[in-house]
Amino acid sequence: MNNAPSLFGRVSKVVFLGLCLIVTVFPLYWIVVTSLKEPGAIYSLPLDYWPRQLSLDNYIGLFTKSDFGQYMLNSLVVALVASSVATLISLLSAYVLARFQFSGRGAVLGAFLITQMIPGFIALGPLYLMMTDFGLVDSKTGLILIYIAICIPFCTIMLRGFFENVPDALEEAAMIDGCSRLSALFRVIVPVMLPGIAASFVFNFVNCWNELFLSVTLMNSDSNKTIPTALAGFISSFNIDWGSMSAAAVLTVVPTLVIFAFASKFIVQGLTAGSVKG
Repeated sequence: MNNAPSLFGRVSKVVFLGLCLIVTVFPLYWIVVTSLKEPGAIYSLPLDYWPRQLSLDNYIGLFTKSDFGQYMLNSLVVALVASSVATLISLLSAYVLARFQFSGRGAVLGAFLITQMIPGFIALGPLYLMMTDFGLVDSKTGLILIYIAICIPFCTIMLRGFFENVPDALEEAAMIDGCSRLSALFRVIVPVMLPGIAASFVFNFVNCWNELFLSVTLMNSDSNKTIPTALAGFISSFNIDWGSMSAAAVLTVVPTLVIFAFASKFIVQGLTAGSVKG
């Protein structure tokens, strides 16, 4: 009788976690299954939870009927450049906020936090007018600049927490040995903070890769469209191309899965290091 509650508790946890796993994984599974069905079999009844005949027609049509390869390249260039530059700028700004005391430091941190509370779509109108004035509408450069500006506040706050966990003695010792402050930062502090920097970069990359509202608003020509814009294009007033959309969704997830696979160790270490102040 004494073991009954603990056994019941363990079984309940397993059942609950199993249900959560099914709810989480099933949409992804259904997208993959739909992408592998023949176009005519997607709407057939009863529904097949596994295609009777595997087909790559949706994937082939994705590249032959549209410029999906160009869309992926555009997204990759925009996300990589924006996340890299934003991470570098945030690294420097976080270092200043963590190591120096100056007037207005608290106001800067407060402003960064406030920006995270404002929904992004509220700024669509002003951003569009500003990009129009600069001639950067329908330009990857304009989209990259906006993504950099969006990523910097949260990334700075995130990296500031990592800097505060690194002892000042490390860079002081490097400066005593002849390093400048900037050299000590990149030669001593950055290697120690590599997990945190990797976590920040991945966060920025995923945000830029998945962003929809700005890319739909600013990008008009097929040569500059990103993947979220292309996915929205599969929805028309009278029809939704589920096969092509599912195939595109599967291919869209691949880059983020690859990044998480290679950087998962750094991400876990970085998030753990940033959560506890030493």
